[in-house]
Amino acid sequence: MAPRLARDLHPVAWWIWAIGLATAATLTTNPLLLLLLVATAAVVVMARRSDHPWARSFRLYLLLGLSIVIIRVAFRIIFGGVAQGNVLVDLPTVPLPDWVAGIRLLGPITQEALLAGLYDGLRLAAIVICIGAANSLANPKRLLKTVPPALYEIGTALVVAVTVFPQLADSARRVRAAQALRGDVSGRIGRLRRFLVPVLEDALERSLSLAAGMDARGYGRSGTATRGQRWTTGVLLLSALLGVCIGTYALLDQSAPRWLAVPMLVTGAVVAVVGMVSAGRRVERSRYRPDRWRTAEVVVAACGLVVGVVVWQLGRTEPLVAYPSVSAMPYLSLIALTGALVGLVPAVAAPPPRQPIATPLEVGA
Repeated sequence: MAPRLARDLHPVAWWIWAIGLATAATLTTNPLLLLLLVATAAVVVMARRSDHPWARSFRLYLLLGLSIVIIRVAFRIIFGGVAQGNVLVDLPTVPLPDWVAGIRLLGPITQEALLAGLYDGLRLAAIVICIGAANSLANPKRLLKTVPPALYEIGTALVVAVTVFPQLADSARRVRAAQALRGDVSGRIGRLRRFLVPVLEDALERSLSLAAGMDARGYGRSGTATRGQRWTTGVLLLSALLGVCIGTYALLDQSAPRWLAVPMLVTGAVVAVVGMVSAGRRVERSRYRPDRWRTAEVVVAACGLVVGVVVWQLGRTEPLVAYPSVSAMPYLSLIALTGALVGLVPAVAAPPPRQPIATPLEVGA
């Protein structure tokens, strides 16, 4: 059997897959399912990430997720002391003035409070790690090519923003290697200062260089639209925003008139599409070798959507699995296990990534 041809998967496919996993994480507090989603994202990243700088940032997202869990549990200990439940440690309560009524410092630490903080922290950490998986797998510069013309200004800002972590990871690797070559023997505080300042400076310079390169190539620049066309586009987008907001509010508020719910939401979405088409005419750009959707892209995107839909349905049919009680042992059903494991399919279905061309210095090393 011939080896598969290495190519870069469409970046939108990776983002749809990751958003599906992140959506599934928002729909459950089951720690076993959340850990399974994190493990799924990690396995796919390890199997299909390249050697580009942005692919090395996944470790930072894992550390950020661990920090979120620790901080969430610590907040439960500091501000969530209640005497109800199985008390593990009976800490004294710190008295506070009357103007901060409703807030408690310390107090009894119960098993239920710790588990509730752990479950909440794991859910937020899983969301961050899933989004970090997309950032490690998808080329952010190729992602900008797929942004609609009407959203080019926003897309440029988002691309610069999401490349902060990958640039920090690459800068940290370069600075650490340079310090090792110099044989730095200073103390821990001195090494930290000599490490952080160059890393932040290098990451800032790379972000500014990226923004300058985008501006030099015409990213986000307007075309030859007249003042009347710009006013029409602005009115359409503002009307669409108001329609979507009113429709969403009416959909969530059962006491609101029903004609303000779905009809207003659909109308706002249609007007938004018209406004985006009108705004896209103001942007003049060309695409060199645009990315195309193939079978692998469809499979990867579908896997993420399936995971999100399965966990959403799990909350409706098996609420005790999706939202376990802190006083009972969580468990997984066959549907939950199967739905989460569908997210592993991209590790096999996606083609191997195309690796960067090594420079002569890297080849000699």
